[in-house]
Amino acid sequence: MTQLLIRPEGSLQILSRYEVQQLCDQSDDGLNDLLRQCALAVLNAGDDEDNGLKLIERHPDFDIQVRSHGRGMQLQLTNPPARALVNGELITGLKEHLFAVVRDLIYTKNELRASGLFNWNDSSSITNVVFHQLRNAQLLKPNLSPNIIVCWGGHAISRYEYDYSKFVGYELGLRGMDICTGCGPGAMKGPMKGAAVAHGKQRTSATARYIGITEPGIIAAEAPNAVVNELVIMPDIEKRLEAFVRLGHGIVIFPGGAGTMEELLYLLSILMHPDNQHIELPLILTGPNGSEAYFAAIETFITNTLGAPTWQKVSLIMGDAQTLAEHCFTALQQVRAQRKANSDAYYFNWQLTIPWELQCPFEPSHSNMAQLNLSSDQPSYLLASQLRKAFSGIVAGNVKASGLRAVQQHGPFQLTGDARIMHAIDQLLSVFIEQKRMKLGDKPYHPCYKIQALN
Repeated sequence: MTQLLIRPEGSLQILSRYEVQQLCDQSDDGLNDLLRQCALAVLNAGDDEDNGLKLIERHPDFDIQVRSHGRGMQLQLTNPPARALVNGELITGLKEHLFAVVRDLIYTKNELRASGLFNWNDSSSITNVVFHQLRNAQLLKPNLSPNIIVCWGGHAISRYEYDYSKFVGYELGLRGMDICTGCGPGAMKGPMKGAAVAHGKQRTSATARYIGITEPGIIAAEAPNAVVNELVIMPDIEKRLEAFVRLGHGIVIFPGGAGTMEELLYLLSILMHPDNQHIELPLILTGPNGSEAYFAAIETFITNTLGAPTWQKVSLIMGDAQTLAEHCFTALQQVRAQRKANSDAYYFNWQLTIPWELQCPFEPSHSNMAQLNLSSDQPSYLLASQLRKAFSGIVAGNVKASGLRAVQQHGPFQLTGDARIMHAIDQLLSVFIEQKRMKLGDKPYHPCYKIQALN
């Protein structure tokens, strides 16, 4: 049996007895089970497994306990994954990520949920929740010009797509841009690695930012990669998505699967909202030469479900990392000019209207998935929001422990809607399956969903 004691730095050195009790509490109201799941995912970074249940099953003897002593707080790790240790010591970056987990779980539990300061049924109040979480994690830097590019894309991508994402990150880094991703492998790791080389060449490594934004339900499938130097664990997927678009100044999307479509649909729902037509928030889809079929499938899906005007919100740049980076650089100057003219903050996009429909946590239960309004008889931004939830449920059924359990117990999720929309969803998911974008590994993919068209 391996046991390891580690101590944090900064404010986490001092926790109240109540906070320590919460972290050790194994009841439904406590944090120990969630702490154990998130900590195991962080310590297992670099593994090829994207199944939250299997990760827990592979490490049944792993445990984490919080101790409070006169000198401060300690974490006791029992049987941590061997990959997390070098010469018997925990890797420094993993230690930082581990204490980010502790910090954010405590903050969410006590300062956000239990404090009574926020109305979780009010849109503006939820935006304040996102702001407070990011500020507590020290991600909001008030004296920097807009330079954060959010990179979305799949963890199950081909080698040439991964290499291309590194080339893009390199070109962005040469132009002084920082990278924010979902912090996992694949298209979330590639841009950070490329940017790290560029920042080294420009001698800006000391101030370079590699921001990872995750949430407890997805962290096992997308554990923070080793490049991430600023990590935040948001309360849920909806707060995570809002954090991306409030913090970032431009969005670049690489090839991916259901999770990437969830992100794209979330952003399109915002960009198509009538209140956001004047907001500068560049959106670029990109991939290497050879990925044309993927983006053709995305374009067909968007135009067939949300209409051609929605697709016009997207810029598509294929196989040219330098042109993409120059496009981003120019777009960020426009973002800066608009924020400055309106006296808006550079570090947090307060001006975006994000309706409560996109902020309210969606539980991908069988009942909720079956009741989604997948009908064309609604504004495109509302349909995009409903489609986002459908793909969120598919992500849960593919990789999240809760979704995997639900599918095991009750069978695939049922999606029902207009024939044209359901056909478009089926076609797109078939492309994802054929291109092996739904799951990591070479095992045959078994769909966690069934699609049924209304007559």
